[in-house]
Amino acid sequence: MAFEGSSMQKGKTEITFKKQGQAREIWRRFKKSKGAVIGLVMLVAMLAVILLADVIAPYSLATKQNLSQKLAPPSSGHIFGCDAYGRDLFARVLHGGRTSLSIAVIATMTSCLLGSILGAVAGYFGKAVDSVIMRALDIFMSVPDILFTMAVVVALGANFINLLVALTLAYFTNYVRLVRSQVLNLSELEYVEAARAGGAGSARIIATHIIPNAMGVIIVNTTLNVAKIILYESTLSFLGLGMPPPAPEWGLMLSEARSFLRTSPHLLIFPAAAIVLSACSVNLIGDGLRDALDPHLKS
Repeated sequence: MAFEGSSMQKGKTEITFKKQGQAREIWRRFKKSKGAVIGLVMLVAMLAVILLADVIAPYSLATKQNLSQKLAPPSSGHIFGCDAYGRDLFARVLHGGRTSLSIAVIATMTSCLLGSILGAVAGYFGKAVDSVIMRALDIFMSVPDILFTMAVVVALGANFINLLVALTLAYFTNYVRLVRSQVLNLSELEYVEAARAGGAGSARIIATHIIPNAMGVIIVNTTLNVAKIILYESTLSFLGLGMPPPAPEWGLMLSEARSFLRTSPHLLIFPAAAIVLSACSVNLIGDGLRDALDPHLKS
């Protein structure tokens, strides 16, 4: 509760209170976690630099070869140095961040959407529908995520769209079980029964009454999955199953640096640092959101 004001009526002081908004209350609890705030600042700074990549370092610098600068160490002209083809490593890290983070965010959103719909349908309708969806899910989950994504990319070919498809199919299973468990708990509550009695259809009940009340755990899981997909996408690129060269991508840069670890360690340090910082910042934000959205931790 926040104090709003007071007024005098008939010799008495009338005090009114204003209830704090839910978003403001979540932000207040989120700010109490120093790690979460640090992660948010790190992520915002990285996103700002990556979004301004064309202004800071044009894309041509990331792909233009200059063999006279081959394996050049960091200097005032090339602050991260140059790679084995003389391409500016700073520009490649910046533009590679666009690729890596775009794939991670979009794949997280698509897997969340697909998994949430299937989980909500399975939990709400139950019986035969639930059995079919969950048995099909068991088939997907019987194959390790990284092996499944590799198989899909090899079958479809390595490009932006196929990476999204592979990562979506590998990660939607997490949301199915999560949302299903939430829906099983929520579908028997009084307000859902009242909506059914009022003639609301199943699709409307799921979309307007059940999913919004499960958004807390979905948001936290989505945030944490972004970090996982950043690492998975970089792993695929490291294995040669990511974006085809010469497109810059963090995992691909790590793969190209393997032959020069002793002579030119800067080729490994900077893209590796970008991967670690981005994954850590998203994980810290996810931990902060988990605590902020947990009703048992309100204070």
